[in-house]
Parts: sequence; C-alpha cells; structure tokens
Amino acid sequence: MNFASATQSHASMRDEARVMGAVQIAQTMRSKGQRVWCVPFARNASGVNIRGNAGTWWRKTGSLYRQSHTPIPGSVMVFKSTRSMPMGHVAVVSKQISPRKILIDHANWKRNQVSLGMEVIDVSEKNDWSAVRVKSTPAAYGSVYPVHGFIAAARG
Repeated sequence: MNFASATQSHASMRDEARVMGAVQIAQTMRSKGQRVWCVPFARNASGVNIRGNAGTWWRKTGSLYRQSHTPIPGSVMVFKSTRSMPMGHVAVVSKQISPRKILIDHANWKRNQVSLGMEVIDVSEKNDWSAVRVKSTPAAYGSVYPVHGFIAAARG
C-alpha cells in the first residue's frame, strides 16, 4: 500500500493504536481489491461513528459529538462538499503545529491511499478554519477548500 507521510514526529499527539488499526484495515481492503475511502478511515482512526458521505457528517453529529471551529488532535475535520469534491471529505487531526497549521491523517485524498501527517493551513479571513489549503506535494499547498469545522467524540 502506498502511504504519504510528511513527518513521524506527530505520532505522540494522536491515538497511535487507533490510527494504526485504521491503516491495517485500509491495507486489508486494498489487498482484496476494495477501495479505501475517507469515511471508514476517519471513523476507525477517530472513534467518531457517523455514517454517510463525508459532506453530511456536520449535520449528523447529534448529541453524542461536539462541533468546534478549533482543531483538536483526534477530532475529525469535515470538508464541505464542492464541485470538485461533491461527497465532501473527512480527515483526522493528528497534531496542531501552530494556531494556523495542523497535521492530518486521512484516506483517498490521493486515490486509494492513506496519507499520514499531511500539513493543512488555515487560510480563512477570520482565522476560524472555514477555509484551508492542504499540502499535497512536498513543495506546495493546493487549492482552497471550505471546511465546516471539527467533530470530536464527547468526553464524559
């Protein structure tokens, strides 16, 4: 399985066992000729158990999950549906680098691959993480993508 990894130092800020379990499931799926999608990967890596296309997650949080506009390691970043990404996208925050830079773990940003430790920067005018750019290649950040926010499992 092909993996993109920007850094290994972010591992201490995430639930390593949960993420590695999600990676193993993705590897097994791919070995059987199945597609690796962002939704099952994010669900397995975060413990946020929401079903349906990524673009619907924000409205499906219900009372079990809390919504935020602040990235927290382990929370799920929910990208809005767009013309180029009609089903939306979800990724798990692995580490906050600075107030406007995080690392994420996710699947299918690059077709049928898991990407660990990919950089994301907040480019929103209000510094509220409503617009981001993802560093898809080592030398450049990509297009601007709209984001609903972050979903975290409620803690008791």
